[in-house]
Amino acid sequence: MSFKYHKKDKLKSKKLIEQLFTEGKAINAYPLKLIYIKTSFNDGSQLKTGVSVSKRLHKTAVSRNQIKRLLRETYRLNKPLYFNNSSSSFAFMILYLSKDGTTFDKLNHSMKLLFKKFIAKNDLLVENSKSNTSDSMDQ
Repeated sequence: MSFKYHKKDKLKSKKLIEQLFTEGKAINAYPLKLIYIKTSFNDGSQLKTGVSVSKRLHKTAVSRNQIKRLLRETYRLNKPLYFNNSSSSFAFMILYLSKDGTTFDKLNHSMKLLFKKFIAKNDLLVENSKSNTSDSMDQ
């Protein structure tokens, strides 16, 4: 995976976004929240990601857009470090929950924590399914 954030990697499908919020699972690393769902894509991409900042918490478009730019940049820089060897495909929505403004360093630290929690949670799911199949084979 490269450090690029191509157009095909952006989450734009309204149906998929709606499905993400109804059926997706969530992980928090304040001030970020990651909502994800395992899916497959026709264009061959592994991850599709969207970012969102609440209009209720950040009244001006300037502050919302600045935070969204920082979110996309921290995602772009950390994506290859955590998802380089991933064989599964996911749809992500990253939400910014804080009322306060932020800096790149704070967001970068939170993004790394978020991805570590995501990897740990999904590795546990894989290990549990492996142990369950080995237990059923023993019987």
